[in-house]
Amino acid sequence: MIDLALLRDQPDLVRRSQAARGNDEATVDAAIEADRSRRSALTAFEDLRAEQNAFGKQVAKAPKDEKAALVAQVKELAERVKQAQQASNEASDAAASALGRIENVIIDGVPAGGEADFVELRRVGEAPTFDFEARDHLEIGEILGAIDMERGAKVSGSRFYFLRGIGARLEIALMNMALDKALQNGFVPMITPTLVRPEIMQGTGFLGEHADEVYHLDKEDDLYLVGTSEVALAGYHKDEIVDLSDGALRYAGWSTCYRREAGSYGKDTRGIIRVHQFNKLEMFVYTTLEDAEAEHLRLVALQEEMLTSLGLSYRVIDVAAGDLGSSAARKFDIEAWVPTQGAFRELTSTSNCTTFQARRLDVRHRPATEDDAPAKTQHVATLNGTLATTRWIVALLETHQQADGSVIVPEALRPYLGGLEVLEPQA
Repeated sequence: MIDLALLRDQPDLVRRSQAARGNDEATVDAAIEADRSRRSALTAFEDLRAEQNAFGKQVAKAPKDEKAALVAQVKELAERVKQAQQASNEASDAAASALGRIENVIIDGVPAGGEADFVELRRVGEAPTFDFEARDHLEIGEILGAIDMERGAKVSGSRFYFLRGIGARLEIALMNMALDKALQNGFVPMITPTLVRPEIMQGTGFLGEHADEVYHLDKEDDLYLVGTSEVALAGYHKDEIVDLSDGALRYAGWSTCYRREAGSYGKDTRGIIRVHQFNKLEMFVYTTLEDAEAEHLRLVALQEEMLTSLGLSYRVIDVAAGDLGSSAARKFDIEAWVPTQGAFRELTSTSNCTTFQARRLDVRHRPATEDDAPAKTQHVATLNGTLATTRWIVALLETHQQADGSVIVPEALRPYLGGLEVLEPQA
């Protein structure tokens, strides 16, 4: 939910943001009117309720012979209060619905447009070249005995897989390497729930236009399977006033993630690029709104340190407004070069959600004041970013492959594989 004061005082700013995202600017006017109607209906209800309370006191003090005559007025006023309360509730629901169509206001400088309108900020590393015909990650994975898509489909259906042998070890090594990076930079490690309540999923903004991507256990459970530990970590401090006096709260959530991949029929069906289940270590930060943009750059820098140490060629892009999730005010993606596709593919995302999620989940902090007097609470800013995930195996296998099907292990990863230097083909 966006800041209502911003909507009321700077509607043109919100209109420009909606337009940059490719949304209808009329949603802003509809939200302003719905908010006005909500406030008007609430005022009418509260005025009538105050009148009812005052009249009740008057009746209580009236002589016995006059009370009977006042009964009809009491009933009539009670009915009016009931109707006003219903109107207020309906106006509140309508306002919530209208405001729900306003996505987070983008940060100045975010490129307008859709998926193809990103701005490339930089490229790092040389794209690998080979003096042999390069194999794709699935063929390499099968040679190594690391990936088994066929049995994954047999057991669970399409877009499922087994990581086995060195494949399983490789993923665990990546996650442990990322966890060490997080610990070195002040993140608290967390193993998070992968099933969350509807209000948590809604609060993080994942039940909007992409709700069909989310697995839902309905009927008795009414729980959602998360597509990222961001969801659980955003809900961790729901309805709390957190202490930021010593700086940001930083968490690193390790979880299995689930995505239906609805709408991606026929895309990336080969291998483990686009799958229904994967593991991920996600950075999540609660900080002040003033520090959020600097924290965003800090998360990107940590991601780049990981990818550089793994010897991957990549680019950093500033994602266009129309390709942002509803919660993100700005998002940077890092895409690694995948040789057999001749293209960059996303390995990490990191988003600055400003106060959008915190308003929905009511996570606040109390700013420090010069005279130490109690300050009014403010909503925190939340940020998230990938530090390692299963898809990284794709770029690693393809980038560091050799002619015989073996794969050189990047030096930084070797300690997490017991010193192993080369992944050898299975006999």
